[in-house]
Amino acid sequence: MENTKKKSSTLAQRINIIRASVMGANDGILSVAGIVLGVAGATTDSFAILISGLAGMLAGTVSMAMGEYVSVNSQRDAQEHAAEMQKEALKSDYQSEFNFVREKYKKIGITEELAEKATREMMDKDPVLTTVRERFGFDIHNFTSPYMAAIASMISFSLGSLLPLLTITFTGQSVRVPLTVLSVVVALAITGYCAALLGKAIRTRAVVRNVIAGLLTMTATYLIGSLFAR
Repeated sequence: MENTKKKSSTLAQRINIIRASVMGANDGILSVAGIVLGVAGATTDSFAILISGLAGMLAGTVSMAMGEYVSVNSQRDAQEHAAEMQKEALKSDYQSEFNFVREKYKKIGITEELAEKATREMMDKDPVLTTVRERFGFDIHNFTSPYMAAIASMISFSLGSLLPLLTITFTGQSVRVPLTVLSVVVALAITGYCAALLGKAIRTRAVVRNVIAGLLTMTATYLIGSLFAR
């Protein structure tokens, strides 16, 4: 039983890290694509486009990593606070917490006898884990590492941002904008699909939403850059 719990926790933690990686790559693709296309709208100087893209990649990488670190730590602090609250609640009124869990099981269709038995077995084994899971919906033994989430986001943002940066820098001047847009659309479709897969959402809707957001971003930045063309 213990080995199963450890394996489940490890799987959940890995999924969270993968999710951070997918979103980091998505942000890297879209952010740097917006920057380089905006600059490309204003100038044909390949060096200027490259430098602006590199600056955006560096700033975005640091920002993404720090943001993920702070976000995961904040979530972890909230979860630890919830666990402490439940410890105090169990000390002050154990029966009330027991009744809450039992009634919740009954509401989902479990018979009264079975709900009573299941609640007693779980509360005898780990009352804090049981009440936190039923009241707040998370496992106190399954905390995502803020360091791993930050590293995953940092790496994936950098890798994602390389696609539009390299495409627009090393393709011919006459085709670099449409080729960059095309490569970004394909990449956003992939990250949108992966995000939907991890979140168990509708894939088509997620892909279309991600691609449309990317096209709007790239169009807006290119047009703004064009206003300053020289």
